[in-house]
Amino acid sequence: MRFLVLGGTRFLGRHLVEAAIERGHTVTTFSRGRLPTHEHPSVLPLGGDRDPRKGAGLAALASGSWDAAFDLSGYVPRIVDASCELLGSRVRRYVFVSTASVYTDTSVPGTREDAPRERLADPATENVAANYAALKAACEDRVVAHFGPRATIVRPGLIVGPQDPTDRFSYWVARFTQPQVLGDRDDEAAVPAPRERGIQMVDARDLAQWMVALGERDIAGAYNAVSRPGQWTMETLVSALLHHAARDGGGPTPVWIDADLLKKARVQPWSELPLWLPQDEPQYAGFFELDDRLARETGFVTRPLSATIADTAAWLGGKWRPDAWQKVLSAERERRLVALQSER
Repeated sequence: MRFLVLGGTRFLGRHLVEAAIERGHTVTTFSRGRLPTHEHPSVLPLGGDRDPRKGAGLAALASGSWDAAFDLSGYVPRIVDASCELLGSRVRRYVFVSTASVYTDTSVPGTREDAPRERLADPATENVAANYAALKAACEDRVVAHFGPRATIVRPGLIVGPQDPTDRFSYWVARFTQPQVLGDRDDEAAVPAPRERGIQMVDARDLAQWMVALGERDIAGAYNAVSRPGQWTMETLVSALLHHAARDGGGPTPVWIDADLLKKARVQPWSELPLWLPQDEPQYAGFFELDDRLARETGFVTRPLSATIADTAAWLGGKWRPDAWQKVLSAERERRLVALQSER
């Protein structure tokens, strides 16, 4: 089959292209050319810009047809609209990668795909940082408007694994298995309580393989691409990290920090202490318990957490990455939190 990937040079995109190649498909990638493309005879890299107002824009996609297009880099409705308009008659299925953040209310567990979504207060805004969820929802609407039953909407939760350019999961792998890459850290690691708090994640490779299958099977619909609710907890993650660290002589001792202490210290949820969302705030209470049944019915599966940890650790390789760890807890902030918890 012939696939088009809008993006394809980093993280999920690289895994998607690799999964497609492994299954014998030919792939065209479209990117700005800032990152290396795949050196493979089955991959044709095209250059340009998603924004038709910039440079050559979408000119490289003026011809050609594909069995499926995978939109991994759509954040602004106007820009997504342009690619949909251009490709509408030349793509059988359009798979758009959105986000689980589009839902208006995740205060209770079990949010399903037909739940209300965020709406833009200003339809003309293109400020992604301030309106990420609502813009993604609006992009979904543009895809459906153009492709109708030929549209597939994928709403991942936290995407993790090798090649992750963010610190949200790799921070924990580094903190427990390779703390030296974080600088001068103590032997006690601050971990957000409670232990039994559920977390939902998806390995980028599992997501990529499933998306390729959606394209192959021409499957329509919207899907929460997340692990099963309750499958993993924060304690599950920490235990798996410690088990992996034990192979190299052991990792730091986890110190469970109470949520009220984290809030009092003004720790930034999600960024400064990755994976932590204060459950006493309604908008977060059910965010890690989204309903996954529709995706499972189409064949979506998750690999063992231990495999994701091991492969992420191997990718990190014990090397300092100057672009990483810019937002996470500093060593001093972590040390102070551990001390305050110990005083309780």
